[in-house]
Parts: sequence; C-alpha cells; structure tokens
Amino acid sequence: METEATLREIYSVSERDIMQSQAVYQDYLHLKNLDRGQLNPAAHHDTQDGRYATFTLTNTVPMNTELNNGAWHRYETEIIPKKSKDCQTTYAIVGAVPGNSSIASGRVNVPSHIWASACCKTNNNTMIAWGVIAQNDQNQIQELTLGELEDTLTQRYKRGPVSLFHEDCPRK
Repeated sequence: METEATLREIYSVSERDIMQSQAVYQDYLHLKNLDRGQLNPAAHHDTQDGRYATFTLTNTVPMNTELNNGAWHRYETEIIPKKSKDCQTTYAIVGAVPGNSSIASGRVNVPSHIWASACCKTNNNTMIAWGVIAQNDQNQIQELTLGELEDTLTQRYKRGPVSLFHEDCPRK
C-alpha cells in the first residue's frame, strides 16, 4: 500500500495510470453533502499498520455527510462494540450498493446503500451474526439479521444469491 505521491515520485507511476485503476484524492475534492466515507473503519483495528491501511481511497465511498457523521458513526462506535463484547474474534464484511449518480465527472459512483455485517464466535462457543444497511441519502441505519441482509443484497445486486459468511453463522 502506497500513497499517490509515493507511486508517482518513487515508482514513476503516472497520475493517469493511477486514475485508470482507482479513485484519486482530487476525485473527492469539492464534495457537496458527501464525505469520504470509510467502509472498514480504522477504529476496528488493533495495530497502527491496520488502522493506517484503512485510509486508502480503495476503502472509501462517497457517503452522505449526515449519515457518515450520524447514524453510521454510531453504528461503528456504539453498536459494533456492544454486539461484539462477548466475541473472541469478530469477522466483518462491509460494502456498498452502486447507485445512479457519481462524482468526479463520472469516475466515482455514489452508492445507493452502505452495508455491514459481522459474525463471531462468542466466549461461550456460540455463534452470533448481524447486519445493517443504510440508504446513502438518509441518516438512519436498519439493523437486520444476517439472513435478512443477505436477502436484501440479493435483491439489490440482482446477480444471484448473496452469502456473506460460512453456514455456521446464524441467519436468523
């Protein structure tokens, strides 16, 4: 993982080549009512390297400012710690459903929905799982079972059944 500047200055990768494969910093300049929303939050990592790795544009989507600073932030800082407090290890998957608008002259899609899911083995050797989804134009999240989230994503992606975790993770 390298910064754009490192790729350009040390490895002689042109800005144009970088832009062909991913979003760049300038794509996120001058946003209105949108933030650079992190899908995988830095706060969920134990090491500095792990936290640092989340600050890449490949982990970023244009997220509604109110959602990013409101309900989604509460999910990351309050709901996840509460739900995973009895977990030995929590496995999380995050994502975005492509929307019908974009920023940066069409280079970066603005998702219609942001979602997250987790599964863990508890200290009592039971498995628990959950999911959340949020419309990217509202400041609210919907808490779901893993099965409900998978069904919702199956409908939204329209590419066949979505299965996020191993069958040991409860769907109800």
